[in-house]
Order: sequence, then C-alpha cells, then structure tokens
Amino acid sequence: MGSKNKLKRFKENETFKNVFQPSRADLVEGDYKLKGNWRQEFFKNDNPLVLELGCGKGEYSVELAKKYPNKNFIGIDIKGARFWRGAKTAIEEQIENVAFIRTQIELVEYVFAKNEVDEIWITFPDPQIKYKRTKHRMTNSEFLKRYKSILKPEGIVNLKTDSEFMHGYTLGLLHGEGHEVIYANNNVYKQEGSPEEVTSIQTFYESQYLEQNKPITYIRFKIK
Repeated sequence: MGSKNKLKRFKENETFKNVFQPSRADLVEGDYKLKGNWRQEFFKNDNPLVLELGCGKGEYSVELAKKYPNKNFIGIDIKGARFWRGAKTAIEEQIENVAFIRTQIELVEYVFAKNEVDEIWITFPDPQIKYKRTKHRMTNSEFLKRYKSILKPEGIVNLKTDSEFMHGYTLGLLHGEGHEVIYANNNVYKQEGSPEEVTSIQTFYESQYLEQNKPITYIRFKIK
C-alpha cells in the first residue's frame, strides 16, 4: 500500500465514529474515559463484550458482529490503515455493534477495566518463532496475565491460527500453567465437531491458506 493511500485511510479513520485512537500517554498516564464504560458510553447496551486482538483488516470482527447482533465487538490493532477496511464496511452496512481501537495489544489493561470483557479472539497472530521474539508472542504468560485482568472470571479466549508451531506452543503453555483447555483441534476444516463460528467466518488470508491446503488450528480456553 502506497503512503498516499495510507494517509488517506488515516484521515478517513479520524472521521469514523466507530474508530478510537488514544495515544499511549492518554492510556498510561490518565484514566482512559471509556475504560470500564464501553457498554454504556459507546454501545448503549449491556450485551457481552468481545475483543479481537490483532484484528488486521477487521473482517473477522465485522462478520462476528453480523452473526451475533446481541454481542458487542471491538477489533484492536496498531495498524489503522489495515482495519480502515473493517471500520468502513461497518459504517456502510450500518453495523452498530462493532468498533475498532488503534493501540498496542500490551496496553489492553489501560483500555478495559477488570471483568469488563467476556471473550477474546486471537486470529492468525505472528507466531514469532525466533527465541528472541517470544516476548511478542500473543499467548505467552505475560499476555495471558493481561487478558485475565480484563476478562470476567468465566471469560473465554479463542486462538485460531495457521501456525502449527503457535498451536503446539500455546497448548503446551496452557497445560503447563494449569489453564483450562475447553476445545482443541489441529485441523478445523477436516475434523468434525468444530464450532460453527470458527469455520463459518474466514479472513482474506485464511481463504488463501486453505487454497494452499494449510491446516487451520483452533484452541478455546479459560485462563485460571
């Protein structure tokens, strides 16, 4: 994507009522005004709150929002030019139960309050295979602690990935730390019994992986 196009998208994001772009200082130094108030202030309802972390183009968040009108969805990514697509689609199609936040995933505790979130989706994260990059791996112990701090006690985390490494690493960590694995499948499109919301929604990249016959894996778990 050219820099001109990116700038255009950044400018357009600023006009979207469903896009929030707090600065790091806003979050870390102050008490962010929407923290603890997403349902009342933005969504204007008491429905469950579901996050998609590293939402990319935002298509998963938008499709989940269409599928579950009685839930609120928020896609989070640091790359605003990417989720511009999802935000624009939501506005064009008048999908009111989805929003997007431009921030880093490690700041989620500053964006949401304790027990505010019902469910988290992590879709196709970078597996960060090199050892030096493990601190950026989105299912490592530190990230799980962050998620636990904003999730309700019975809150659910979903990991959907094309990386067998990420699938195996996460399963091993979950078992090792005593978390509750509710469901795990290393090839959701080939094995029966996969949850419908896992197979009925596909991202752009996911459909490409499937064309290449790459298995798509899935884990559903609770953080203890």
